[in-house]
Amino acid sequence: MGGVFAENRRRARFPSASPRVTISFMVESLMLSRLDIVALAIYLSVWVVHALAANGHIVRRVSLTTAMNAQRLAWMRTMGRRELRMIDTSIMVGLQQGTAFFASSSLIALGGCFAILRGSDNVLAVVSDLPLTDPPSQQLFEMKVFGLIAILAYAFFKFGWSYRLFNYCSILVGAVPMHKDSLDNPAELEAAIERAARMNMLAGAHFNAGLRGIFFSIAYLGWFLNPLVFIFTTLLLFAVLLRRQFFSEARRVALGEEGSMAVRQ
Repeated sequence: MGGVFAENRRRARFPSASPRVTISFMVESLMLSRLDIVALAIYLSVWVVHALAANGHIVRRVSLTTAMNAQRLAWMRTMGRRELRMIDTSIMVGLQQGTAFFASSSLIALGGCFAILRGSDNVLAVVSDLPLTDPPSQQLFEMKVFGLIAILAYAFFKFGWSYRLFNYCSILVGAVPMHKDSLDNPAELEAAIERAARMNMLAGAHFNAGLRGIFFSIAYLGWFLNPLVFIFTTLLLFAVLLRRQFFSEARRVALGEEGSMAVRQ
């Protein structure tokens, strides 16, 4: 009887709730409106769709990323035929320096976000005076800042891993045997070239993921004004990135299509 009585008291204190009520309670506890939830869902969906499309998973049209991966392989094959490879090491150094720059920039931006949290009262006063702004509560504002911190931290780790992979690629480039020494065993040379090319593509993929995080952090800033602006900045960024990946002059040059600027010149 004591056990039944205790169970009844527990149920009275913590009544069971339907999934819909539970989700509604979670949304209210986060101080998010339904429009905020919709805007955030659109933002995350666009991010995932763009990443899949750029990597050639959901569309047949060749993206700029895919075209450049083919050029990476062509670069490694050309490198395998060179006797002097100083130019290849110079290219690798340039790729590493660019990656290190973006990693450092992400850290600086992270520091700026923590500074915003420390002076959130002053920042809220400025944000509230902007047009098209719904004055948020301090808790909601800080939650949005933590979301921006998460995005920038993601970008930093992607850039950091990309830098490490470019280092590994440099080692694999150094391990590619000279062409004249591989005449008796061309399969060994080809395997070494493919290893270096795959590592270079992998490093490039993580660099692109970090750069995508930086781009989407710009769109995320629209949420500090209001959800509708957030949706607009997300869709605007999506349109810009889709054009660059699938309809830009850079893509036509990478594919060697007729009518590109390189051909016209």
